[in-house]
Amino acid sequence: MRSSRRTERQSGRSPTDGGLPATSLTRPNALAADNGRDGVTQLCDYPHFVGPVGGESPLTYSAGTDRPDMFTADILRIDASQASKRIEAAVRDQVLGTLRRRGAVVGMSGGIDSSVVAALCVRALGKERVVGLLMPERDSSDDALRLGRMLADHLGIRHVVENIAPALAGLGCYDRQLEAIRMAVPEYGEGWRCKLTIPSLLEGDRLNITKLTVADPQGSQRTVRMPPAAYLQMVAATNFKQRARKMMEYYHADRLNYAVAGTPNLLEYDQGFFVKQGDGAADFKPIAHLYKTQVYALAEHLGVPEEIRRRPPTTDTFSLSQTQEEFYFALPYQGMDLCLWAHDHGTPAAEVAAALGLTAEQVERVYRDIEAKRRVSRYLHQVPLLVDDGRSV
Repeated sequence: MRSSRRTERQSGRSPTDGGLPATSLTRPNALAADNGRDGVTQLCDYPHFVGPVGGESPLTYSAGTDRPDMFTADILRIDASQASKRIEAAVRDQVLGTLRRRGAVVGMSGGIDSSVVAALCVRALGKERVVGLLMPERDSSDDALRLGRMLADHLGIRHVVENIAPALAGLGCYDRQLEAIRMAVPEYGEGWRCKLTIPSLLEGDRLNITKLTVADPQGSQRTVRMPPAAYLQMVAATNFKQRARKMMEYYHADRLNYAVAGTPNLLEYDQGFFVKQGDGAADFKPIAHLYKTQVYALAEHLGVPEEIRRRPPTTDTFSLSQTQEEFYFALPYQGMDLCLWAHDHGTPAAEVAAALGLTAEQVERVYRDIEAKRRVSRYLHQVPLLVDDGRSV
């Protein structure tokens, strides 16, 4: 039986990938330790979490407890009202008490996670203490800005639009991306679009090699493998986007004496789907203990607009549209959530396969991918290393 989130999470993810290196599109700076109550993994120290420790978990079953007799898709069902109240209380305590800040800044992408975090902050702190930031750039979809504004109006909060494209251009983000792309596709230029993709895990054991997909001005697409140096430069340049947004969030937080809210869910946090010191940086992370399936349940309970709840999860990072599974995850979030839970609770692959309509071998591949991403994510979760913590002086 597999043990629940032990060593792999002890050391420590982008919108990046099982194939992207630990320097890539990634999330938080906290360590996980198995010092939680009743065997529950405790996410500790920094930033602040609402997790299973110190209160009842919203999960039907907690890590370390006996798993149910039969694995079903209902295993992640939560009492959304109870979960919301618990998070709201924690946010009030963390922001106003522990962090001693007057409110919260939330970067809003028009996606489900940032929308739920913004709604929770409004409930916890009041709409007058929450500011939403909308930070489009050259490759952002039009929907992101429109839905972000719609959410701000729906919640009744102040929002600020900060176009980060000029800052990214000044940093050389777009020029460095172009230089990297042309190492693999020399003719790439004006009117072309691109994205990074990984092969499907369900079609066979894959090498975790991210490839470049380009579309010419006529819409014809092709996928090529990038030289290692080009790939690393492409990832490094793209990570400017998440890091520039985080700088803007902290500018507004500093001027208002507010805290910065992080928006990763458990699947993203666990699997390293974030940029270190980019979208991985925050003062508190109120949904990092919830599977994405549970975030959707909370969204319905909180009254997040239906258009946002129906929008498929995307990276909104490259000029070509891109799903999270073709960029990073082995399966759509519903399947990944269940496989992650099953992996951590020692559920046999055959049992999971029957519930998800997959083969046992496909589930085993997903299990191996989960473990591989946790190894890559250690660096992303690692706090800065010290020679001496000063306590011996």
